[in-house]
Amino acid sequence: MPDDLTVVHVYPELLGTYGDRGNLLALVHRAEARGLRCRVVEVAVDAALPRLADVYVVGGGEDSAQLLAARALLADRQAPVVLGAHPTLAVCAGLQLLARSFEDGQGRVHRGLGLLDVTCGRLPERAVGEVVSEPAGLDLPTLTGYENHSGTAELHDGAEPLGRLVAGTGNGDGRSEGVQQGHVLATYLHGPVLVRNPALADLLLTRAAGPLAPYDDPDVDRLRAERLDAADPRRHPTLRNLLGG
Repeated sequence: MPDDLTVVHVYPELLGTYGDRGNLLALVHRAEARGLRCRVVEVAVDAALPRLADVYVVGGGEDSAQLLAARALLADRQAPVVLGAHPTLAVCAGLQLLARSFEDGQGRVHRGLGLLDVTCGRLPERAVGEVVSEPAGLDLPTLTGYENHSGTAELHDGAEPLGRLVAGTGNGDGRSEGVQQGHVLATYLHGPVLVRNPALADLLLTRAAGPLAPYDDPDVDRLRAERLDAADPRRHPTLRNLLGG
């Protein structure tokens, strides 16, 4: 295990809506709790991505910011190589930027980096609210977060869902939320997602640094329990009855 880690925040001036910067704080907090020094590098939109960092985080952003970020990533010829070779978290607009393509609010289709075998269209109505999903093929507890987006995610042969949808809109197909492919974990979940789901933060850290010592965080556990009790129809009798479960 290395003594320290470098975590890269990609274009924070463009991609950091809905508290997504908290994902960096969660990674630092949980790394340092295990005795790992953690350095955060914020990359400006006119700068190349560092080539030798350990974890990369691509956050969410509005349509105009997303288009600027897409241009910058496509102009950085090494960006697909760097993000594809290291543990990377992509949230909301970040998911779309790493997809094959994404559609903007005017119906125009734009090229993404193509790290995810996914095409992103538009929902008929904006998805806003709590989301619950069960991780797909990952040894993680239930995922919780909130969504505020108009995008879909159609997964093709090379991509797998991050989770099986329990509540919320997710990818827009009624079944799945997020994407996982190679080193990339992508999701529409805010919250921030790594604060609400510390095991997901630990998965990224483990992929970067190797096995981690156990760490209990009671405050986060209480937050998770509160959000799941409120949003998971399997745990909330009122919601279960409304959904006919």
